[in-house]
Amino acid sequence: MDSAKIRNSVSALWDEQIVPQLVEYIRIPNKSPMFDAQWFEHGYMDKAVAQLSTWAKSQPIAGMHLDVVRLPNRTPLVFIDIPAFGGAAVGDDCVLLYGHLDKQPEMTGWAAHLGPWIPVIEGDRLYGRGGADDGYAIFGSLAAIRALQEAGVPHARCVVLIEACEESGSYDLPFYVDHLAARIGKPSLVVCLDSGCGNYDQLWLTTSLRGLSGGNLSVKVLEEGVHSGDASGIVASSFRILRNLLSRLEDAATGKIVPKDLYVEIPSQRIEQARRTAQVLGKDVYSKFPFVEGMRPVEADPVELVLNRTWRPALSVTGVAGLPPLESAGNVLRPFTAVKLSLRLPPTLDGDKAGKQVKRLLEADPPYGCSVEFALEKASSGWNAPALAPWLEASVDAASREFFGPPPAYNGEGGSIPFMGMLGEKFPGAQFLITGVLGPHSNAHGPNEFLHIPTGKRVSMCVAQVVADHHRAQQQGLTAGVAASDKHSHRDASCC
Repeated sequence: MDSAKIRNSVSALWDEQIVPQLVEYIRIPNKSPMFDAQWFEHGYMDKAVAQLSTWAKSQPIAGMHLDVVRLPNRTPLVFIDIPAFGGAAVGDDCVLLYGHLDKQPEMTGWAAHLGPWIPVIEGDRLYGRGGADDGYAIFGSLAAIRALQEAGVPHARCVVLIEACEESGSYDLPFYVDHLAARIGKPSLVVCLDSGCGNYDQLWLTTSLRGLSGGNLSVKVLEEGVHSGDASGIVASSFRILRNLLSRLEDAATGKIVPKDLYVEIPSQRIEQARRTAQVLGKDVYSKFPFVEGMRPVEADPVELVLNRTWRPALSVTGVAGLPPLESAGNVLRPFTAVKLSLRLPPTLDGDKAGKQVKRLLEADPPYGCSVEFALEKASSGWNAPALAPWLEASVDAASREFFGPPPAYNGEGGSIPFMGMLGEKFPGAQFLITGVLGPHSNAHGPNEFLHIPTGKRVSMCVAQVVADHHRAQQQGLTAGVAASDKHSHRDASCC
Protein backbone atom coordinates (compact mmCIF):
# COMPACT_ATOMS: atom_id res chain seq x y z
CA MET A 1 0.00 0.00 0.00
CA ASP A 2 1.29 3.45 -0.92
CA SER A 3 1.01 5.18 2.46
CA ALA A 4 1.68 8.60 0.98
CA LYS A 5 -1.36 8.29 -1.31
CA ILE A 6 -3.53 7.21 1.62
CA ARG A 7 -2.26 10.08 3.75
CA ASN A 8 -2.84 12.68 1.06
CA SER A 9 -6.26 11.35 0.09
CA VAL A 10 -7.60 11.18 3.65
CA SER A 11 -6.13 14.52 4.68
CA ALA A 12 -7.55 16.32 1.64
CA LEU A 13 -11.01 14.82 2.15
CA TRP A 14 -11.03 15.90 5.79
CA ASP A 15 -9.98 19.44 4.93
CA GLU A 16 -12.26 19.91 1.93
CA GLN A 17 -15.38 18.03 2.98
CA ILE A 18 -15.40 16.31 6.36
CA VAL A 19 -14.61 19.26 8.63
CA PRO A 20 -17.21 21.50 6.91
CA GLN A 21 -19.74 18.67 7.17
CA LEU A 22 -19.00 18.20 10.88
CA VAL A 23 -19.46 21.94 11.41
CA GLU A 24 -23.01 21.67 10.05
CA TYR A 25 -23.66 18.43 11.94
CA ILE A 26 -22.71 20.03 15.27
CA ARG A 27 -25.42 22.66 14.74
CA ILE A 28 -28.14 19.98 14.89
CA PRO A 29 -29.40 19.30 18.47
CA ASN A 30 -30.21 15.66 17.74
CA LYS A 31 -30.11 14.47 21.32
CA SER A 32 -30.43 10.76 22.02
CA PRO A 33 -33.94 9.54 22.94
CA MET A 34 -33.08 9.29 26.65
CA PHE A 35 -32.56 13.06 26.63
CA ASP A 36 -35.27 14.03 24.16
CA ALA A 37 -38.42 11.96 24.56
CA GLN A 38 -39.96 13.82 21.60
CA TRP A 39 -37.02 13.20 19.28
CA PHE A 40 -39.31 11.97 16.52
CA GLU A 41 -41.60 15.00 16.65
CA HIS A 42 -38.70 17.44 16.81
CA GLY A 43 -37.16 15.97 13.66
CA TYR A 44 -33.54 16.68 14.56
CA MET A 45 -32.51 13.04 14.29
CA ASP A 46 -33.96 12.80 10.80
CA LYS A 47 -32.14 16.01 9.87
CA ALA A 48 -28.81 14.54 11.00
CA VAL A 49 -29.52 11.26 9.20
CA ALA A 50 -30.35 13.16 6.01
CA GLN A 51 -27.20 15.26 6.18
CA LEU A 52 -24.82 12.35 6.77
CA SER A 53 -26.59 10.12 4.24
CA THR A 54 -26.51 12.80 1.53
CA TRP A 55 -22.78 13.27 1.99
CA ALA A 56 -22.13 9.51 2.03
CA LYS A 57 -24.05 8.99 -1.21
CA SER A 58 -21.93 11.64 -2.90
CA GLN A 59 -18.71 9.71 -2.33
CA PRO A 60 -17.18 7.99 -5.40
CA ILE A 61 -16.99 4.55 -3.80
CA ALA A 62 -17.50 1.68 -6.24
CA GLY A 63 -20.80 -0.17 -5.88
CA MET A 64 -21.77 1.48 -2.60
CA HIS A 65 -25.43 1.18 -1.61
CA LEU A 66 -26.95 3.16 1.28
CA ASP A 67 -30.27 2.58 3.02
CA VAL A 68 -31.85 4.42 5.93
CA VAL A 69 -33.57 1.57 7.74
CA ARG A 70 -36.52 2.38 10.01
CA LEU A 71 -38.09 -0.26 12.22
CA PRO A 72 -41.42 0.70 13.83
CA ASN A 73 -41.08 2.83 16.97
CA ARG A 74 -37.28 2.80 16.82
CA THR A 75 -34.59 5.30 15.97
CA PRO A 76 -33.32 5.10 12.37
CA LEU A 77 -30.14 3.34 11.29
CA VAL A 78 -27.88 4.12 8.33
CA PHE A 79 -26.83 0.91 6.55
CA ILE A 80 -24.09 1.10 3.93
CA ASP A 81 -23.03 -1.91 1.85
CA ILE A 82 -19.77 -1.68 -0.09
CA PRO A 83 -18.78 -4.67 -2.24
CA ALA A 84 -15.30 -6.14 -2.27
CA PHE A 85 -12.84 -4.09 -4.35
CA GLY A 86 -9.90 -5.34 -6.36
CA GLY A 87 -10.61 -9.01 -5.80
CA ALA A 88 -13.38 -11.53 -5.45
CA ALA A 89 -15.37 -11.68 -2.22
CA VAL A 90 -14.62 -14.62 0.05
CA GLY A 91 -18.00 -16.03 1.01
CA ASP A 92 -19.93 -13.76 3.35
CA ASP A 93 -16.77 -12.61 5.14
CA CYS A 94 -16.73 -8.85 5.59
CA VAL A 95 -15.57 -5.90 7.66
CA LEU A 96 -18.20 -4.24 9.87
CA LEU A 97 -17.54 -0.57 10.66
CA TYR A 98 -19.66 0.97 13.43
CA GLY A 99 -20.49 4.47 14.61
CA HIS A 100 -23.41 6.52 15.92
CA LEU A 101 -24.90 9.93 15.22
CA ASP A 102 -27.05 10.66 18.29
CA LYS A 103 -25.71 13.08 20.88
CA GLN A 104 -25.51 13.72 24.60
CA PRO A 105 -27.48 16.67 26.03
CA GLU A 106 -26.19 20.23 26.38
CA MET A 107 -24.54 20.22 29.86
CA THR A 108 -23.59 23.46 31.62
CA GLY A 109 -20.18 25.11 31.88
CA TRP A 110 -19.35 25.87 28.25
CA ALA A 111 -16.95 28.76 27.67
CA ALA A 112 -18.65 32.02 26.78
CA HIS A 113 -17.82 31.77 23.08
CA LEU A 114 -18.63 28.05 22.84
CA GLY A 115 -21.76 25.94 23.12
CA PRO A 116 -23.04 22.45 22.38
CA TRP A 117 -24.63 23.46 19.07
CA ILE A 118 -22.11 26.17 18.18
CA PRO A 119 -19.26 24.80 16.04
CA VAL A 120 -16.02 26.67 16.64
CA ILE A 121 -12.62 25.83 15.16
CA GLU A 122 -9.63 26.92 17.21
CA GLY A 123 -6.31 25.63 15.93
CA ASP A 124 -6.57 21.84 15.60
CA ARG A 125 -9.77 21.64 17.63
CA LEU A 126 -13.38 21.59 16.43
CA TYR A 127 -15.58 22.42 19.42
CA GLY A 128 -19.21 21.36 19.75
CA ARG A 129 -21.35 18.44 20.80
CA GLY A 130 -21.04 15.20 18.87
CA GLY A 131 -18.16 15.83 16.50
CA ALA A 132 -15.83 13.44 18.30
CA ASP A 133 -18.60 11.42 19.95
CA ASP A 134 -19.31 10.13 17.38
CA GLY A 135 -20.31 12.11 14.30
CA TYR A 136 -16.92 11.68 12.66
CA ALA A 137 -17.31 7.87 12.46
CA ILE A 138 -19.23 7.69 9.17
CA PHE A 139 -16.85 10.22 7.61
CA GLY A 140 -13.73 8.46 8.88
CA SER A 141 -14.95 5.04 7.75
CA LEU A 142 -15.80 6.15 4.22
CA ALA A 143 -12.65 8.27 3.96
CA ALA A 144 -10.57 5.15 4.65
CA ILE A 145 -12.41 3.06 2.05
CA ARG A 146 -12.40 5.81 -0.56
CA ALA A 147 -8.66 6.31 -0.07
CA LEU A 148 -8.01 2.60 -0.61
CA GLN A 149 -9.99 2.58 -3.84
CA GLU A 150 -8.33 5.73 -5.16
CA ALA A 151 -4.96 4.10 -4.49
CA GLY A 152 -6.06 0.87 -6.14
CA VAL A 153 -5.70 -1.13 -2.93
CA PRO A 154 -8.02 -4.17 -2.60
CA HIS A 155 -10.38 -4.53 0.33
CA ALA A 156 -13.00 -7.04 1.41
CA ARG A 157 -16.70 -6.28 1.42
CA CYS A 158 -17.43 -3.58 4.00
CA VAL A 159 -20.64 -2.89 5.90
CA VAL A 160 -21.09 0.40 7.76
CA LEU A 161 -23.69 0.67 10.54
CA ILE A 162 -24.46 4.11 11.99
CA GLU A 163 -27.07 3.95 14.74
CA ALA A 164 -29.03 6.75 16.44
CA CYS A 165 -29.54 5.33 19.92
CA GLU A 166 -26.05 4.71 21.33
CA GLU A 167 -26.10 7.45 23.96
CA SER A 168 -29.31 5.89 25.31
CA GLY A 169 -27.79 2.42 25.58
CA SER A 170 -28.10 1.09 22.01
CA TYR A 171 -31.37 -0.60 22.93
CA ASP A 172 -32.53 -0.42 19.30
CA LEU A 173 -29.33 -1.84 17.79
CA PRO A 174 -29.90 -5.56 18.56
CA PHE A 175 -33.19 -5.45 16.68
CA TYR A 176 -31.50 -3.90 13.65
CA VAL A 177 -28.67 -6.45 13.72
CA ASP A 178 -31.25 -9.25 13.75
CA HIS A 179 -33.33 -7.56 11.05
CA LEU A 180 -30.29 -7.05 8.82
CA ALA A 181 -28.46 -10.29 9.66
CA ALA A 182 -28.70 -11.72 6.15
CA ARG A 183 -27.55 -8.45 4.59
CA ILE A 184 -24.68 -7.97 7.03
CA GLY A 185 -23.12 -11.36 6.38
CA LYS A 186 -20.30 -12.76 8.48
CA PRO A 187 -17.94 -10.09 9.81
CA SER A 188 -14.46 -11.31 10.69
CA LEU A 189 -13.37 -7.79 11.69
CA VAL A 190 -15.41 -5.21 13.60
CA VAL A 191 -14.10 -1.63 13.58
CA CYS A 192 -15.59 0.73 16.18
CA LEU A 193 -14.68 4.42 16.11
CA ASP A 194 -16.44 5.42 19.33
CA SER A 195 -13.74 5.09 21.94
CA GLY A 196 -10.95 7.14 23.46
CA CYS A 197 -7.22 7.71 23.24
CA GLY A 198 -4.76 8.31 26.03
CA ASN A 199 -2.92 10.96 24.01
CA TYR A 200 -2.87 12.31 20.48
CA ASP A 201 0.56 10.86 19.69
CA GLN A 202 -0.23 7.27 18.71
CA LEU A 203 -3.01 4.85 17.86
CA TRP A 204 -4.86 3.62 20.94
CA LEU A 205 -6.73 0.31 21.04
CA THR A 206 -9.44 -0.24 23.61
CA THR A 207 -9.02 -3.60 25.33
CA SER A 208 -11.98 -3.49 27.69
CA LEU A 209 -15.04 -1.48 28.68
CA ARG A 210 -16.70 -1.32 32.06
CA GLY A 211 -20.29 -2.29 32.63
CA LEU A 212 -22.82 0.01 34.23
CA SER A 213 -25.59 -0.27 36.77
CA GLY A 214 -27.57 2.72 37.86
CA GLY A 215 -30.85 4.18 38.90
CA ASN A 216 -32.63 6.47 41.33
CA LEU A 217 -32.32 5.97 45.09
CA SER A 218 -35.10 7.70 47.01
CA VAL A 219 -35.55 8.03 50.78
CA LYS A 220 -38.89 9.36 52.07
CA VAL A 221 -39.53 10.16 55.71
CA LEU A 222 -42.56 12.51 55.70
CA GLU A 223 -45.62 13.21 53.63
CA GLU A 224 -44.67 16.91 53.57
CA GLY A 225 -41.93 19.19 54.80
CA VAL A 226 -42.05 20.47 58.39
CA HIS A 227 -40.29 23.10 60.49
CA SER A 228 -36.76 21.80 61.10
CA GLY A 229 -36.66 23.28 64.61
CA ASP A 230 -39.83 21.40 65.51
CA ALA A 231 -38.94 18.04 63.95
CA SER A 232 -35.14 17.69 64.02
CA GLY A 233 -34.10 15.30 66.74
CA ILE A 234 -37.39 13.44 66.38
CA VAL A 235 -37.65 12.81 62.63
CA ALA A 236 -34.55 11.40 60.98
CA SER A 237 -33.21 13.46 58.12
CA SER A 238 -33.78 11.80 54.76
CA PHE A 239 -30.33 13.03 53.72
CA ARG A 240 -28.67 11.31 56.69
CA ILE A 241 -30.50 8.07 55.97
CA LEU A 242 -29.53 8.24 52.32
CA ARG A 243 -25.91 8.85 53.33
CA ASN A 244 -26.09 5.79 55.58
CA LEU A 245 -27.53 3.63 52.81
CA LEU A 246 -24.81 4.69 50.40
CA SER A 247 -22.20 3.57 52.94
CA ARG A 248 -23.46 0.03 52.37
CA LEU A 249 -22.28 0.37 48.79
CA GLU A 250 -19.32 2.75 49.03
CA ASP A 251 -16.70 3.48 51.67
CA ALA A 252 -17.05 7.24 52.09
CA ALA A 253 -13.44 7.66 53.22
CA THR A 254 -11.78 5.85 50.30
CA GLY A 255 -14.40 5.62 47.57
CA LYS A 256 -13.88 1.85 47.37
CA ILE A 257 -16.96 -0.25 46.70
CA VAL A 258 -17.82 -2.36 49.73
CA PRO A 259 -19.49 -5.59 48.41
CA LYS A 260 -16.76 -8.02 47.32
CA ASP A 261 -19.10 -9.62 44.79
CA LEU A 262 -18.86 -6.47 42.67
CA TYR A 263 -15.16 -7.12 41.97
CA VAL A 264 -13.53 -9.59 39.58
CA GLU A 265 -10.04 -11.01 39.29
CA ILE A 266 -8.18 -8.74 36.87
CA PRO A 267 -6.49 -10.72 34.08
CA SER A 268 -2.70 -10.61 34.29
CA GLN A 269 -2.47 -9.34 30.70
CA ARG A 270 -4.63 -6.34 31.58
CA ILE A 271 -2.49 -5.57 34.65
CA GLU A 272 0.62 -5.59 32.48
CA GLN A 273 -1.09 -3.36 29.92
CA ALA A 274 -2.06 -0.98 32.73
CA ARG A 275 1.61 -0.76 33.72
CA ARG A 276 2.62 0.07 30.15
CA THR A 277 -0.18 2.64 29.85
CA ALA A 278 0.96 4.30 33.07
CA GLN A 279 4.53 4.41 31.73
CA VAL A 280 3.38 6.03 28.47
CA LEU A 281 1.09 8.60 30.09
CA GLY A 282 2.72 9.24 33.46
CA LYS A 283 0.96 12.14 35.17
CA ASP A 284 -1.30 12.53 32.14
CA VAL A 285 -3.34 9.65 33.58
CA TYR A 286 -4.89 12.26 35.87
CA SER A 287 -3.63 15.70 34.81
CA LYS A 288 -6.12 15.78 31.93
CA PHE A 289 -8.90 16.41 34.45
CA PRO A 290 -9.66 20.01 35.52
CA PHE A 291 -8.89 19.60 39.23
CA VAL A 292 -9.43 22.61 41.47
CA GLU A 293 -6.29 24.04 42.99
CA GLY A 294 -4.92 21.78 45.74
CA MET A 295 -6.93 18.74 44.64
CA ARG A 296 -5.13 15.45 43.99
CA PRO A 297 -6.23 12.05 42.60
CA VAL A 298 -7.43 9.27 44.90
CA GLU A 299 -4.18 7.29 44.45
CA ALA A 300 -0.58 8.37 43.91
CA ASP A 301 0.36 5.33 41.80
CA PRO A 302 -0.64 5.84 38.12
CA VAL A 303 -0.94 2.06 37.64
CA GLU A 304 -3.56 1.86 40.38
CA LEU A 305 -5.39 4.81 38.84
CA VAL A 306 -5.50 3.05 35.45
CA LEU A 307 -6.85 -0.13 37.07
CA ASN A 308 -9.36 1.87 39.12
CA ARG A 309 -10.63 3.46 35.93
CA THR A 310 -10.85 0.27 33.88
CA TRP A 311 -11.27 -2.86 36.02
CA ARG A 312 -12.65 -1.84 39.42
CA PRO A 313 -16.16 -0.77 40.39
CA ALA A 314 -16.72 2.89 41.21
CA LEU A 315 -19.74 4.98 42.20
CA SER A 316 -20.77 8.46 41.07
CA VAL A 317 -23.82 10.46 42.17
CA THR A 318 -24.89 12.22 39.00
CA GLY A 319 -28.17 13.85 39.99
CA VAL A 320 -30.23 14.89 43.00
CA ALA A 321 -33.87 15.68 43.76
CA GLY A 322 -35.62 16.99 46.86
CA LEU A 323 -33.06 19.69 47.60
CA PRO A 324 -34.11 23.29 46.92
CA PRO A 325 -31.51 25.75 45.59
CA LEU A 326 -29.52 27.53 48.30
CA GLU A 327 -31.24 30.87 47.77
CA SER A 328 -34.68 29.38 48.48
CA ALA A 329 -33.80 26.81 51.16
CA GLY A 330 -35.71 27.60 54.34
CA ASN A 331 -35.47 25.94 57.77
CA VAL A 332 -37.46 22.91 56.67
CA LEU A 333 -36.91 19.25 57.37
CA ARG A 334 -37.52 17.99 53.88
CA PRO A 335 -39.83 15.02 53.21
CA PHE A 336 -37.47 13.15 50.88
CA THR A 337 -34.06 13.06 49.22
CA ALA A 338 -33.32 11.23 45.99
CA VAL A 339 -30.12 10.75 44.01
CA LYS A 340 -29.22 9.23 40.68
CA LEU A 341 -26.48 6.63 41.02
CA SER A 342 -24.04 5.55 38.33
CA LEU A 343 -22.07 2.46 39.33
CA ARG A 344 -19.29 1.42 36.96
CA LEU A 345 -18.68 -2.33 36.93
CA PRO A 346 -15.69 -4.49 35.99
CA PRO A 347 -15.75 -5.58 32.32
CA THR A 348 -16.45 -9.25 32.99
CA LEU A 349 -19.08 -8.82 35.72
CA ASP A 350 -22.70 -9.66 34.88
CA GLY A 351 -24.47 -6.29 34.78
CA ASP A 352 -27.97 -7.67 35.36
CA LYS A 353 -26.96 -9.62 38.45
CA ALA A 354 -24.99 -6.66 39.80
CA GLY A 355 -27.96 -4.33 39.38
CA LYS A 356 -30.27 -6.68 41.26
CA GLN A 357 -27.69 -7.09 44.02
CA VAL A 358 -27.38 -3.33 44.45
CA LYS A 359 -31.17 -2.98 44.63
CA ARG A 360 -31.39 -5.64 47.37
CA LEU A 361 -28.52 -4.07 49.27
CA LEU A 362 -29.99 -0.55 49.31
CA GLU A 363 -33.61 -1.47 49.99
CA ALA A 364 -33.04 -4.03 52.76
CA ASP A 365 -33.97 -3.12 56.36
CA PRO A 366 -34.84 0.59 55.88
CA PRO A 367 -33.59 2.70 58.82
CA TYR A 368 -36.40 3.79 61.16
CA GLY A 369 -38.89 2.06 58.85
CA CYS A 370 -38.69 4.87 56.28
CA SER A 371 -39.60 4.40 52.63
CA VAL A 372 -36.59 3.41 50.51
CA GLU A 373 -36.75 2.66 46.80
CA PHE A 374 -33.99 2.04 44.31
CA ALA A 375 -35.50 2.25 40.83
CA LEU A 376 -33.04 0.41 38.63
CA GLU A 377 -32.81 2.23 35.29
CA LYS A 378 -29.84 0.59 33.63
CA ALA A 379 -27.89 -2.61 33.92
CA SER A 380 -25.37 -3.52 31.25
CA SER A 381 -22.38 -5.81 31.21
CA GLY A 382 -18.97 -4.65 30.08
CA TRP A 383 -16.66 -6.17 27.51
CA ASN A 384 -13.21 -7.70 27.46
CA ALA A 385 -11.61 -7.85 24.02
CA PRO A 386 -10.51 -11.16 22.54
CA ALA A 387 -6.79 -11.58 21.90
CA LEU A 388 -5.64 -9.94 18.68
CA ALA A 389 -4.90 -12.28 15.80
CA PRO A 390 -1.24 -12.04 14.72
CA TRP A 391 -2.18 -10.35 11.43
CA LEU A 392 -4.22 -7.66 13.22
CA GLU A 393 -1.59 -7.06 15.88
CA ALA A 394 1.03 -6.55 13.18
CA SER A 395 -1.33 -4.35 11.19
CA VAL A 396 -2.14 -1.89 13.99
CA ASP A 397 1.54 -1.71 14.91
CA ALA A 398 2.48 -0.83 11.33
CA ALA A 399 -0.42 1.64 11.02
CA SER A 400 0.44 3.52 14.21
CA ARG A 401 4.12 3.76 13.28
CA GLU A 402 3.34 4.88 9.74
CA PHE A 403 0.66 7.49 10.43
CA PHE A 404 1.42 8.60 14.01
CA GLY A 405 5.08 7.68 14.59
CA PRO A 406 5.15 5.75 17.89
CA PRO A 407 3.81 2.20 18.20
CA PRO A 408 0.20 1.64 19.31
CA ALA A 409 -0.87 1.68 22.94
CA TYR A 410 -3.49 -0.49 24.63
CA ASN A 411 -5.83 0.57 27.38
CA GLY A 412 -9.20 -0.20 28.89
CA GLU A 413 -11.89 2.45 28.89
CA GLY A 414 -13.74 3.49 32.00
CA GLY A 415 -16.95 4.15 30.12
CA SER A 416 -19.58 1.70 28.98
CA ILE A 417 -20.52 0.91 25.40
CA PRO A 418 -23.22 -1.80 25.70
CA PHE A 419 -23.28 -2.69 22.02
CA MET A 420 -19.69 -4.02 22.20
CA GLY A 421 -20.73 -6.90 24.40
CA MET A 422 -23.74 -7.43 22.17
CA LEU A 423 -21.61 -7.50 19.02
CA GLY A 424 -19.21 -9.87 20.74
CA GLU A 425 -22.12 -12.23 21.32
CA LYS A 426 -23.62 -11.67 17.89
CA PHE A 427 -20.36 -12.27 16.02
CA PRO A 428 -18.31 -14.78 18.04
CA GLY A 429 -14.83 -15.24 16.68
CA ALA A 430 -14.63 -11.82 15.05
CA GLN A 431 -11.61 -9.60 15.61
CA PHE A 432 -12.19 -6.14 17.08
CA LEU A 433 -10.45 -2.85 16.40
CA ILE A 434 -11.89 -0.41 18.94
CA THR A 435 -10.36 3.04 18.81
CA GLY A 436 -11.32 6.69 18.83
CA VAL A 437 -10.36 10.34 19.07
CA LEU A 438 -11.57 11.21 22.57
CA GLY A 439 -8.27 12.18 24.15
CA PRO A 440 -7.06 14.56 26.86
CA HIS A 441 -9.44 17.44 27.57
CA SER A 442 -11.81 16.46 24.72
CA ASN A 443 -14.49 16.15 27.43
CA ALA A 444 -17.15 14.05 25.74
CA HIS A 445 -20.56 14.52 27.39
CA GLY A 446 -19.30 17.60 29.22
CA PRO A 447 -18.76 21.26 28.36
CA ASN A 448 -16.25 22.33 25.70
CA GLU A 449 -16.25 18.96 23.94
CA PHE A 450 -13.95 18.98 20.94
CA LEU A 451 -12.61 16.85 18.12
CA HIS A 452 -8.84 16.91 17.60
CA ILE A 453 -8.82 17.12 13.81
CA PRO A 454 -5.30 15.73 13.16
CA THR A 455 -6.14 12.66 15.23
CA GLY A 456 -9.35 12.17 13.27
CA LYS A 457 -7.32 12.17 10.08
CA ARG A 458 -4.70 9.76 11.40
CA VAL A 459 -7.26 7.34 12.80
CA SER A 460 -8.94 7.29 9.37
CA MET A 461 -5.58 6.49 7.78
CA CYS A 462 -4.96 3.69 10.28
CA VAL A 463 -8.39 2.21 9.51
CA ALA A 464 -7.44 2.19 5.82
CA GLN A 465 -4.24 0.30 6.65
CA VAL A 466 -6.08 -2.29 8.76
CA VAL A 467 -8.84 -2.82 6.17
CA ALA A 468 -6.18 -3.38 3.51
CA ASP A 469 -4.30 -5.83 5.74
CA HIS A 470 -7.57 -7.62 6.51
CA HIS A 471 -7.99 -8.30 2.80
CA ARG A 472 -4.52 -9.82 2.59
CA ALA A 473 -5.23 -11.95 5.67
CA GLN A 474 -8.54 -12.99 4.13
CA GLN A 475 -6.86 -14.12 0.92
CA GLN A 476 -4.48 -16.21 3.04
CA GLY A 477 -7.35 -17.90 4.87
CA LEU A 478 -6.54 -16.16 8.17
CA THR A 479 -10.00 -14.64 8.75
CA ALA A 480 -13.22 -16.45 9.52
CA GLY A 481 -16.46 -14.50 9.81
CA VAL A 482 -19.52 -15.79 11.64
CA ALA A 483 -23.13 -14.90 10.95
CA ALA A 484 -25.09 -13.06 13.61
CA SER A 485 -26.30 -15.40 16.34
CA ASP A 486 -29.54 -14.96 18.25
CA LYS A 487 -27.93 -15.43 21.67
CA HIS A 488 -28.37 -11.83 22.74
CA SER A 489 -31.44 -11.01 24.80
CA HIS A 490 -32.84 -7.60 23.94
CA ARG A 491 -32.72 -5.44 27.01
CA ASP A 492 -32.45 -1.77 27.70
CA ALA A 493 -29.10 -0.56 28.92
CA SER A 494 -27.29 2.71 29.20
CA CYS A 495 -23.96 3.76 27.98
CA CYS A 496 -21.01 5.97 28.39
